[in-house]
Amino acid sequence: MGGVAPCQFGPVGLVGIATPSEQRGSFLTVSSSVWYFGYGSNMDPRTFLGRRRMRPHETRIALLDAWELRFDLPVGRGERAVANVVPAPGREVWGVAYRIDRPEAMRLDRTEGVHVGAYLRQPVSLNLPGEEDPTEAFTYHSKRSVPGRKPSRRYMGLLLAGARHHGLPDAYVTYLRSFELAVDERSGQRELF
Repeated sequence: MGGVAPCQFGPVGLVGIATPSEQRGSFLTVSSSVWYFGYGSNMDPRTFLGRRRMRPHETRIALLDAWELRFDLPVGRGERAVANVVPAPGREVWGVAYRIDRPEAMRLDRTEGVHVGAYLRQPVSLNLPGEEDPTEAFTYHSKRSVPGRKPSRRYMGLLLAGARHHGLPDAYVTYLRSFELAVDERSGQRELF
C-alpha cells in the first residue's frame, strides 16, 4: 500500500500523516489529523485528557518495534527522570496511539517542551493490533539523556494506570513494574497499585 509522503509546515515542522483508512484511499491524501504515540505519562487519561486537555478522535493500543523505553530525561534535583525512547533493534515499547487534530498536536508539542529542546518530534511506524499495515505516527524522543536516572513512584504510577486503563499486555505491565524507582524529593513515597 505504500506510505504517505510527509509534508512539513508550521514552526515545529508538523508531519502530515494519514490514518490507515486514508492511506488506502489516495497516496496524496493529507489528513487533518495525525497519530501520536504516547509511552509515558500521556498513557494515563488523567494526564492526556485531563491536564493536557487533548481530545483524540480515536485511541488504540500500539507497539513500537526497534525502540526501547528508558527513564533518562532528568527532572529536578536528585535522581528522578521521565520516560524517553531510544532506537534499539530487537526491543519494543507498548503504548497508546491517539489520533488528534493538527492544532492539538502543535499544542502537545508545547506541553512536551519541543520549543525548548526537551523533546524532539520523532516520526515512527506503529503496529496497531488488528491492522495489517504499519501506521505512521509521531512520538517524542530526547537527546538530553542522563544515565542512572529513574522514574519516581508517582510518575511510574501514571504509566501503570494508563497501561491498565488501555489494556496493554500483562507482560508489559510487569516490565514497567520492574524498573527501580527514584526517591521523589518533592513528596512522600506511596505504594504503586
